[in-house]
Parts: sequence; C-alpha cells; structure tokens
Amino acid sequence: MLLKLDWTKVLVGEEDWPFLLEIGVRTFAMYVIILIGLRLLGKRGVGQLSVFELVVIISLGSAAGDPMFYKEVGMLVPVVIFTIVVGSYRLTTYLTAKSSDFDALIEGKATYLIREGEFSIGNFSKEGLAYDEFFSELRQYSISHLGQVETAIIETSGNISVYFYPDENVRYGLPILPELFDQATVKITKAGIYACTFCGNVENLEPSDVCSCKRCNRESWIKAIDSRRVK
Repeated sequence: MLLKLDWTKVLVGEEDWPFLLEIGVRTFAMYVIILIGLRLLGKRGVGQLSVFELVVIISLGSAAGDPMFYKEVGMLVPVVIFTIVVGSYRLTTYLTAKSSDFDALIEGKATYLIREGEFSIGNFSKEGLAYDEFFSELRQYSISHLGQVETAIIETSGNISVYFYPDENVRYGLPILPELFDQATVKITKAGIYACTFCGNVENLEPSDVCSCKRCNRESWIKAIDSRRVK
C-alpha cells in the first residue's frame, strides 16, 4: 500500500494557504525595517565592522526572523527591539567618542604582532591567532619572510595593517611560505643564518644537535632568507 501524502501539510504545514501571502507581506516589511536599521548604523562595510557592530547586526537579524514566520508574533515587537538596539548602538558610539577608556573597553585596541621583523610574542598569544592563519594573511601582501616586514598591526576590526622595510633595508627573516616553513628542524647540520620558528629571532648558528633561541629559548629553526618582496 502506497503511503499517501497530505501535500497541503507538506507545503504549508499546519497553516492555511492564505498565510503564505501574509508571510510575504511580513517578510517584505521586515526587509524594509532591516534596511532602515542598517542605514542608521552608518556606512562602514562588513569587513570594517567592530565586534560590537556585528553583535548589533546579528541582534537585528534575530529580531526580524520570528515575525516573518509566526503569526502569533506581532509586527510591533521587532520595531520595539530595533528601536532599542539601534538606540543602544547610537549611545555606545557617543560614549566611545567621548571616552578613550570606554572605547578601549568596547572596541579593543590595535595590537602590534610584528616589530622589526620579529613576532611580538606577548601580543600575538593574546590575540589567539594561529600562525597558519596569520601567515596566510601576510602572503596576501606578497610577503615571503618576516625580514621584509617592519611592523604588522591587527586593527580593532580584525584587519591586519603591514608596513614594509624599503628593499635596501630588507633583512634576513623567518620564511612563511609553506614549503619552506615545513623544513623546520632542531638539529643544525650546516652553519648559517637561521630564524626561530616561534618568535622569528634570527641568529648565526654553528652545527649543533640542539640550539636554544636567545630570545624565547625554543629549539626549532628554519634557514632564514633575505629575498626582496615581489611587488
């Protein structure tokens, strides 16, 4: 015996067909409200949004969802929520403009990740950023080793700003290309210039079974390179 399906329930659930029209009206109304809410937030793109601003947008999206599908949720509910969220955002931006301490609390501060071709170890660990992820960001700037980088800063938006050494000042640095970074070793078999894989410190090393970094005391090394950046 073939299973008989109630296609009305399959397609519209427990509601009747006219409710689909109501959903259409509700969805369009919420779309307009969301556009107004985002317009009030300002003109910054998603990539420029702070953590707080992303929370605001997620809150707006959550508030808009239920009124689209549930008839028991009235349309004034999201309007009230939107008004409170946007008002709170406006108040917060006002306070951050008036108080640097409040701004640091809400937005955070820009953090140095690289100084003079080496990792700022303490800052790097605070950001919870994996090396692979960070190296991937740097390679977008055509960077092949840290000796090309004078300073790298992670902004409050999460974007990374990079300042380069002039070509004539490029120094030996830690390679960040995958095939080179994977050649990390503890045992130094040939004298040369090596970079610590943990902190980026560069040293002249003699052959040795184990050699500790003078900066971080780690023992993993890669042959340093001093090539100029391909622009």
